Amino acid sequence: MIELYTSPTPNGWKASVTLEELGLPYEVKAIDLSSGDQKKPEFLALNPNGRIPAIIDRDADNLTVFESGAIMIYLAEKSDKLMPTDTAGRMNVIQWLMFQMGGVGPMMGQANVFFRYMEEKIPTAISRYQNEGRRLFEVLDGHLAKNEFLAGDYSIADIANWCWVRTHSWSGISVDGLDHLDRWLQTINARPAAQKGIMVPYDITERMKADSDKDDFAKNARKMVTK
Repeated sequence: MIELYTSPTPNGWKASVTLEELGLPYEVKAIDLSSGDQKKPEFLALNPNGRIPAIIDRDADNLTVFESGAIMIYLAEKSDKLMPTDTAGRMNVIQWLMFQMGGVGPMMGQANVFFRYMEEKIPTAISRYQNEGRRLFEVLDGHLAKNEFLAGDYSIADIANWCWVRTHSWSGISVDGLDHLDRWLQTINARPAAQKGIMVPYDITERMKADSDKDDFAKNARKMVTK
């Protein structure tokens, strides 16, 4: 059994969608970021960086893995699914996974901070991260014009990028005119495992329907990013 310590964020969904796609049994341990659960000693023992997600594989001598990309690689290799075993295929998946880890995630994350969370709106910071996010989306769109998925067959590279790109409206980044990206988004969105994974540890969409709910979410997030 795998224990998944997570919250309803793109990085958290990367782990839960992967687990759902692989059909691995897992137990969810919800981490309340607004209450600072991620900074408590018991969680820091799993991830000294104080970030979700983290896993404990109870069937592998209680192996602990943190960092969402590392978790995805571990789970794919454990199952021999969602990533090829040959060197060329494996590197193809990993490079697009790193594209998300080093580009899409950080740029969208910073767009969230300056566009949504900070009370002081700094136009140059907002445009900087939104424009770079859009540029990265265009890279994906160009690649997907010639490929159904990012790295051959559907893989953890697709899951990682999808979990972030699907939240583009929260970051204020347009996907207008990116038809290949939209096709890819909708294809993954139709996968039952993907839909189930983004409901872990709970369905955040139900808590974000009203503008007041969005404001409350942003206020809680502001506390975390300013600490």
